[in-house]
Amino acid sequence: MTDVIGRRTMIGSAGTAILASALAASIAAQETPRKQKLIAVCCSLRKGKTTSAALMHCLNAAKEQDPDLDTELIELAELSIPAQVALGMPLKPGEADDFPSVAEKLLDPAVTGIVVGSPVYFGTMSALCKAFLDRCMAFRKGFALHNKIAGALAVGGSRNGGQELTVQSIHTALMGQDVIIVGTGQPSVRIGATLWNQDDSIEADEFGIGTAKDLGRRIAVVSAAMAM
Repeated sequence: MTDVIGRRTMIGSAGTAILASALAASIAAQETPRKQKLIAVCCSLRKGKTTSAALMHCLNAAKEQDPDLDTELIELAELSIPAQVALGMPLKPGEADDFPSVAEKLLDPAVTGIVVGSPVYFGTMSALCKAFLDRCMAFRKGFALHNKIAGALAVGGSRNGGQELTVQSIHTALMGQDVIIVGTGQPSVRIGATLWNQDDSIEADEFGIGTAKDLGRRIAVVSAAMAM
């Protein structure tokens, strides 16, 4: 029991600085009413490629569903998200940490929806996606993402290349944040968006793009309903 308590204390300490800064910005932002916002987090190591394109379909569909909704795509490809910080371990000499700036965006009170997108590597999420979700452990100290609407998107190298397993893995991590998980909604009603990368493009995958759009619309609808 002592070891468990010690580890929890260490994890809590690792997130304190991030939450203190981001929550301060969140409280300040509440003073001015703002439009709702949907953020997509692209966890591909390749900026501007297929996972990014899939998330843009998702965001654009959400915007079409609710023109008053703000949207933003955050690409982690060129950011440094050191996973060890989630355990209270220090940065390596000269190592940068860009997670606090991402955390500040996610904790904005205007943000009602979050979509996490990842390419499929060996049947599951990318290492960058796992590092990002591990760092989100900092939010659990006060369950800062409570009741935000969340969904997942995966892009694989074949039609059945592990996309659904990847979506489920992302869902599992997100559920630990006390968010509200949604799937694609009608008409497809699937657990998340699943796309097929063919020759480094998703544009020929009409079915997959449809699931991305359905996910975006579903998040927009549920976000609006929660705001009523």
